[in-house]
Amino acid sequence: MERLSTLDWVAMVLVLVGGLNWGLVGIFDYNLVTSIFGDATWWTAAVYDLVGLSALYLVFVVSRLGRRAAAV
Repeated sequence: MERLSTLDWVAMVLVLVGGLNWGLVGIFDYNLVTSIFGDATWWTAAVYDLVGLSALYLVFVVSRLGRRAAAV
């Protein structure tokens, strides 16, 4: 079995943070990212950008792991 790299783990944590934030927005109308970094700041945009890029990255990681699992 292939071990996950540091980048894989960072991407998973960022996607988890993004998912939890959207859950808070949907259930409680509370945006944790804007509460921490402010509304419409470059920090907030950077967090959202990193979460989105991490999700795209994980699409490729999951497909790679799926192909390797199917080959076994």
